[in-house]
Amino acid sequence: MSIALPIAPEANDLLNRDPLALTLGMVLDQQIPLEKAFSSPWVLAQRLGHAPTVEELAGFDPEELVAIFATPPALHRFPKAMAGRVQEVCRVLAGTYDGDAAGLWRDAADGTELVKRIAALPGFGKQKSQIFAALLGKQYGVRPPGWREAAGAYGEEGSHRSVADIVDADSLGKVRAFKKEMKAAAKG
Repeated sequence: MSIALPIAPEANDLLNRDPLALTLGMVLDQQIPLEKAFSSPWVLAQRLGHAPTVEELAGFDPEELVAIFATPPALHRFPKAMAGRVQEVCRVLAGTYDGDAAGLWRDAADGTELVKRIAALPGFGKQKSQIFAALLGKQYGVRPPGWREAAGAYGEEGSHRSVADIVDADSLGKVRAFKKEMKAAAKG
């Protein structure tokens, strides 16, 4: 199983082979199109000349990392804040999971623990944690007991609520339509 977003094949390939890249895509998936968020780990790797490690990003000079994020085209619309967030997340992964991003989910006893671990990352609230758990379960085969329940509505089979449900352009359209409906309902 793997992710197949409507982005550059090289970006999808990195997301599928590098747990840190996938995690960073989720970190960056905030206030920008998801295609941009999940392509940015690949762009970051291109700018560095290699896929970065957790330890490398955790220890990066903060000003240099901001400069890398801000270089046009910027990796996020808020390059300074998100460079800092990426570094914070990497510091947690370094300290808690010995620099192994997949350690975040690898041996979670159940879905509740998985969501709790994700929610311990800087910038991951309940909804974002549930979306990431659903993405891991639906597209990466990370399915500890109770993962669907812990992911809430995002874990529902056949739903089109988030990046966890995107496998092609058609499903992307359905997710976008769902998000549009939710925004309209919130305003109305």
